[in-house]
Amino acid sequence: MRVGILDLLVPSVAHTAVEALHNRLFKRQLASITPQAIAAWCRQLGHEAHYATYYGQSDPGDLLPRDAQVVFIAAFTQASALAYALAKRFRQAGALTVIGGPHARAFPLDCLRFFDLVVQDCDKDLIDDILRGSFDPPLIVSSGRALREIPSVAERLPDIRTASFPRGRPTLLSNVPMLSSVGCPYRCDFCVDWNNPFALLPMDQLARDLHFVARRLPGTLVAWHDPNFAVKFDSVMEVMETVPPGARSPYLMGSSLTILRGARLRRLAETNCVYAAPGIESWADYSNKAGVGSRVGLEKLGNVAAHFEALHQYVPGLGACFIFGTDADAGSEPIDLTIEFLRRVPFVWPQMNIPMPYGGTPMFDQLLAEGRILTAMPFSFYYTPFLVIRLRNYTALEYYDEMLRFYSAVTSAPMTARRVWSTRRPGLKGVQLLRTLSMRDSRSQLLRIRSRIARDRALSDFHDGRPAPLPAFYRAVSRRRLGPYAELLSDADLTPELTQVPPAVPVARLSGRARHDVRLTPEAG
Repeated sequence: MRVGILDLLVPSVAHTAVEALHNRLFKRQLASITPQAIAAWCRQLGHEAHYATYYGQSDPGDLLPRDAQVVFIAAFTQASALAYALAKRFRQAGALTVIGGPHARAFPLDCLRFFDLVVQDCDKDLIDDILRGSFDPPLIVSSGRALREIPSVAERLPDIRTASFPRGRPTLLSNVPMLSSVGCPYRCDFCVDWNNPFALLPMDQLARDLHFVARRLPGTLVAWHDPNFAVKFDSVMEVMETVPPGARSPYLMGSSLTILRGARLRRLAETNCVYAAPGIESWADYSNKAGVGSRVGLEKLGNVAAHFEALHQYVPGLGACFIFGTDADAGSEPIDLTIEFLRRVPFVWPQMNIPMPYGGTPMFDQLLAEGRILTAMPFSFYYTPFLVIRLRNYTALEYYDEMLRFYSAVTSAPMTARRVWSTRRPGLKGVQLLRTLSMRDSRSQLLRIRSRIARDRALSDFHDGRPAPLPAFYRAVSRRRLGPYAELLSDADLTPELTQVPPAVPVARLSGRARHDVRLTPEAG
């Protein structure tokens, strides 16, 4: 069969000049592993696979063959509207449409309105069943088990080159996406991995992949996509250390601070870690991941800043992930503490997130039960800088004022100069400048939203939770970002279906392999 696999890395077909540059340099490098695995499995099963990523470079509908018989689309929730429009186009051309990825896991019933099949857990056997025509759409399908085996880097290499190597050759930011584990040992209520048990993937395969990259792609970045890297620190480091010191690939990863301490820091340097992005999350909550016990506020800040100072002695590039707007946040203190943290450790790049009620998480269940989700807000707004919930301790205007304080501080000339000066590697200095430029663009967007809420009563009422249709402002933003694809989606199409799949999922047998399926139409949800 002729199979298309499309990984949507951005949600829009309309971009500012700054967004286009940021997408080409950075968003392009965020290709997911599972779409590449599907392409490799399709080839192994004897099918003709056409893999592509969309980062804003062209019309996404032109990236796959028009005569594809099956089309797989991977999408984050913010890219769901574009995914839905593409599904309509490919369906019209006669293709079987299949969606997977974070959005399909979080809101499968909404996906089922537009796709023939919605995939939850996935493996090679499930892909084989899909391509054999073993399912009768519309259907939510799952392998019924967490992924434990993925194709090797050698098997995914054609797709890695397509995703990350312009003109077939790696650049400074090109990377090889890899996994050493799945799941997470923590139970953060906002995280889609909160109930996915942590498990190492086969270490022998990991060793083969690392040696392959060192031999065939020397000097190319390895990007670890683990939800929480090196929880089994010694086991993973021992495998990485089997590669000779001079041949070890530079790598970047996300982890928790509680793992990155003591003698382990030197091993990060010895294995060639060049960038780490631990999660700090909130100054008033989630302290277990930061390794500070029950400390919060200024006391937590002091401990965390000292930890980053120690980490910086061994890892040249550092980021920190924050979430602002949890029920524990109140007043100006969260942003005051974040700005003070960045003054103490200016070499750290901050990633500020807004709480998002992704389906399947405890946060979603709580906010939905309390009536605090803005149910008319399309899923394409489920990302910073948009506010899709009513916050406990801030009005929308108060919240955006605080966010603007943060963005203004981070992009100010004095803080930018300190950040660039304190960054040791020349290449990372350039990355810091480009990120700052992108954040200034985001600050302008925040300011426009805040100004519009301040003068538009309907928009203000909407954010206060008063019953109201989607404001014209958000309809216009959505249509503009979809460009010519907007005509494929009605206002009803953009209204979210928040109903979750019932927890009791029937088990069936197919081709001698166990699988789960849910035969639900949107009306039955």
